[in-house]
Amino acid sequence: MKGILIEHIDHREHSIQGRYLNLELLKAHCFSKHTGKLLEIGKSVKGDSLYALPLGRGKSKVLMWSQMHGNESTTTKALWDMINFLNSGDPLAETILSGCSLMIIPMLNPDGAMAYTRENFNGVDLNRDALALSQPESKAIRQLFEDFKPDHCFNLHDQRTLFSAGRTGKPATVSFLSPASDEGRELTPNRETAMKIIAAMDAQLQKMIPGQLGRFDDGYNANCIGDTFQGLGVPTILFEAGHYPGDYHREKTREYIFHALLQALGTIASDRIDRFAADSYFNIPENEKLHFDILIDRPEAIKPTLKGQRVGIRFRETLQGDKVNFIPEIAEVGPLEGFYGHQDLENLDSKLFELGIGREMIVKLLTETKI
Repeated sequence: MKGILIEHIDHREHSIQGRYLNLELLKAHCFSKHTGKLLEIGKSVKGDSLYALPLGRGKSKVLMWSQMHGNESTTTKALWDMINFLNSGDPLAETILSGCSLMIIPMLNPDGAMAYTRENFNGVDLNRDALALSQPESKAIRQLFEDFKPDHCFNLHDQRTLFSAGRTGKPATVSFLSPASDEGRELTPNRETAMKIIAAMDAQLQKMIPGQLGRFDDGYNANCIGDTFQGLGVPTILFEAGHYPGDYHREKTREYIFHALLQALGTIASDRIDRFAADSYFNIPENEKLHFDILIDRPEAIKPTLKGQRVGIRFRETLQGDKVNFIPEIAEVGPLEGFYGHQDLENLDSKLFELGIGREMIVKLLTETKI
């Protein structure tokens, strides 16, 4: 597979967009296309059904899940774009379906998705519940894991806008991780397999967003589901959908996750994993936390007491009705050497105006905050 030349727009699920995505929206716009195929694998704390969609007939079993954190919807959108593609009859789609058997959980945490929270209804982070299995959602995915017996696992998430692709001014638009399976971070055969698949995705995405790929921290945490499944001998990959310039609704990022998924599945289905080197994984720069949504270089023009300082502003996401609002807040004040801003005060992107954020709001925030 020399590369994927698929037009994302041809397969984009236009019925779902933006940051807020809940189970009712999936039922209304997506599930109806797969009546009779969806499997109920359990219930959420509040009693909503947890669903999995099986696709394909191949020997390589791939389990993938999204919205384990309810406020991380980008990969859910990309999954439905991928599902549309797999039903398109495209030769690559046929290769994937004949080489892989997929089990897709589009939304593991519907209660958190409805409330736009990271945690489930009980306030538990499901990605820190892999050992305790204290929550019904955790039990459901673990039971599916044991019943399905996957050969590969894809753990799909969003990451915040603060992440940089290494120590650069470029955002980590997409990040990956082959999780550790022990405290020593041993390079087990299954972990190396995951690294090779990540290398395949990196090779493809570097053509699209060069320098905007990151490698997530591999510190071991036995309570994380990826570390647990890796420790059980199944190659597991963490996908992190991050920031693309101006794309606060993550519509561009969903496109890159879509391409990453197709590249990964195509590599598995065509038995080309060993064409890629595990060492290439370490060429991807580690994520750094170096970005602010807005970085003000000369705040003394607004507030003289800040002479010689820089002000870093990050947005807090809040749900109002069915809309996610972005609220600017001052995160740090200081020299902030080596830090970057997605925007600066003098040249605010017009897309911020769509979020209701303009220069007057930032000036007001700066003048009224005691700093």
